[in-house]
Amino acid sequence: MDAMKRYFRSPAAVIGLILLLLVIAMAISAGLLYPRDPLALAGRPLIWPFSNPRFLLGTDNSGRDIAAQIFYGARISLLIGGVATVIAILIGILVGAFAGYYGGWVDNVLMRITEAFQTLPNFVLLLVLVAVFGSTLTTVTIAVGVVSWPAPARLTRAEFLSLRNREFVQAGKTLGMKDVQLILGEILPNALPPVIVYASVVMAVSILLESALAFLRLSDPNVASWGNLIGLGRDVLRVQWYVSAIPGIAILVTVLGVSLVGQGLNDALNPRLKSR
Repeated sequence: MDAMKRYFRSPAAVIGLILLLLVIAMAISAGLLYPRDPLALAGRPLIWPFSNPRFLLGTDNSGRDIAAQIFYGARISLLIGGVATVIAILIGILVGAFAGYYGGWVDNVLMRITEAFQTLPNFVLLLVLVAVFGSTLTTVTIAVGVVSWPAPARLTRAEFLSLRNREFVQAGKTLGMKDVQLILGEILPNALPPVIVYASVVMAVSILLESALAFLRLSDPNVASWGNLIGLGRDVLRVQWYVSAIPGIAILVTVLGVSLVGQGLNDALNPRLKSR
């Protein structure tokens, strides 16, 4: 309850939560407001926003309803962001926990693997994975998660290094608890808060990575995503700039909302603020 009070004490955190809930509401209501296929032709191409009551946000180059694509695109962005974040956090926790708990050669090997992944920028590695394994929605989501785990791994390792010699861990060893019990039952619950906060960063970056892929036309073209719509609008950017601007604003709002929620969680879960 105290953490919740600290969270809602921050205006930025509340604004972030409202923005994120708005995007979630769009994703949930997409099928109700726009029951037709969002990629189906709906009218004349390149109708400007608010010039036709049937198409409040206008139509794209092919005559597809931009508003429908924005609402369905919220589903794609949240799906990719959420699933990729879970994949990245799970891999990061697994690698970081074992590296931080055991130390020694285990730590050296796992950290060298982590550094190998960090040698290339995330997006370059993502391009390689998509080029090799394809650009379906499932492949892109998994690939985004796979390239995003090193940072959570390092964060988890740092937390385990600071916790593994605490009294409650030594007491567990004295009682004969196994390593897995100590890692999962004793240390991990205490190491999770900063990792959970960092998950918001991973989610925001995941949404941006998928959008960048789609802008380059390397994501799944058979789904209505914001990145695909931005890439489509690139061909008419000088004249019908709204085709790219509207999904760009949607991405901005979503990433901003996720980032502000993460900042609010950090303030709420930070132990140094519990006395305030």
